[in-house]
Amino acid sequence: MAIKLDVRGLTVELPTRAGWVRPVNEVSFALEEGETLGLVGESGSGKTMLALALLGLEPPGARRSGEAWLYGSRRNGSGGSGVNLIAASDREMRLLRGREIAMIFQEPMTALNPVVRVGAQIEEAIRIHEPRLAPNQIQQRALEAIDRAAIPEPSRRARQYPHQLSGGLRQRALIAMALAAGPSVLVADEPTTALDVTVQKQILDLLEGLGRDLKLSLLLITHDLGVVDQIADRIAVMYAGRIVEQGPTGEVLRHPRHPYTEGLLRALPRLPPEKLESIRGAVPALERLPSGCAFAPRCSYRVPECDARVPDLVDVRGVPEGHRTVRCILVK
Repeated sequence: MAIKLDVRGLTVELPTRAGWVRPVNEVSFALEEGETLGLVGESGSGKTMLALALLGLEPPGARRSGEAWLYGSRRNGSGGSGVNLIAASDREMRLLRGREIAMIFQEPMTALNPVVRVGAQIEEAIRIHEPRLAPNQIQQRALEAIDRAAIPEPSRRARQYPHQLSGGLRQRALIAMALAAGPSVLVADEPTTALDVTVQKQILDLLEGLGRDLKLSLLLITHDLGVVDQIADRIAVMYAGRIVEQGPTGEVLRHPRHPYTEGLLRALPRLPPEKLESIRGAVPALERLPSGCAFAPRCSYRVPECDARVPDLVDVRGVPEGHRTVRCILVK
């Protein structure tokens, strides 16, 4: 399949009183057409900052470096040159956001405008990219987007305000808004947070169906390995700003090779109930990262070499199930 998004050495630096820190540190991955990549890790691992950097929404004063190539853009045709999101100007990013790459934000009540009707907010997302459409055409496109997001009674819901919708419907409204202009790459940041398990299942089924029907390339950001197991084709595990393991979802979850991935899996609730094993310690502060492996202070397999340098992300030998990479000196 064709690659839609190719991220190479993406780094985000933020200014602090202690100096510059890197919440995203030399991250690389590729996302193919119609593929879902699950990006997982604890809070503070850099997942959301990575997503914001891809869309040019990083905090003021932040510095970005590296490359993030978006291919098949309608802005430059389907040729192979692509658009580098990191080098794009503010004007170029305004044209690309929503039209080519869109984001579902984590909390609908803060992402949606509380004093504007839901339909009007979705119409605005269309009007920005299709200014020549007549008002009735924009309204019809918005209703189609609402219906595509599986929101019942589209005309009625379009006239309502965000507070009049349930949490699940607000999340669907964000999905409708993200898809309204027809992007080919969708970034979903914790799309099932704060929803009950039944609604979570509905949202995940919706995203899975949209990915299949629209050939969407989906970057799914979550801390829930169960969510990734349900819909992701591949998984990338992130820790302290770096990807530490990447590969086919089933293979990584069945046979984790990095100690951090192994620890996350041991902490998952199971049936029949078993004693949960938490990972000792906490994610280190970005301004006080260890000189070697960032996970070493919490790792039960730690050896002196772990403190010498940051391990490279290396290919795992003898893995027939698909390409696997791991950032650990103990993995050969």
